Amino acid sequence: MKKSENEGVQNFLEEIKLVDADKSNMLIEIRDIILNTFPKTKEKVMYGGLVFFLNDEMFSGLFLNKKHVTLEFSTGYLMEDPKKALEGKGKYRRHLKILTTEDILNKEVSFFVRQAV
Repeated sequence: MKKSENEGVQNFLEEIKLVDADKSNMLIEIRDIILNTFPKTKEKVMYGGLVFFLNDEMFSGLFLNKKHVTLEFSTGYLMEDPKKALEGKGKYRRHLKILTTEDILNKEVSFFVRQAV
């Protein structure tokens, strides 16, 4: 896990390990994909999860739920989604529900993250 420069984010990451280790590991793996794809990303704790910014524009968020991790995309409605993996019917946002570590690969998280900016 890449240590965050933001103390609030680092505390959040450490606390979620105590709450649910499995979902925490999924969230951290997805976070690493985002940070490796966009190295200049800034992250903050907001809305009960982690949100990601590039050039002061929020483009994604990660949230822990009881049964899954949600990866949200601010402009998900613009994304290519040939397998119809994205969920949501809002005007702009779309999300992926990640239930297992295998979903990170099966739902092609990297493919969607690359489209997020």
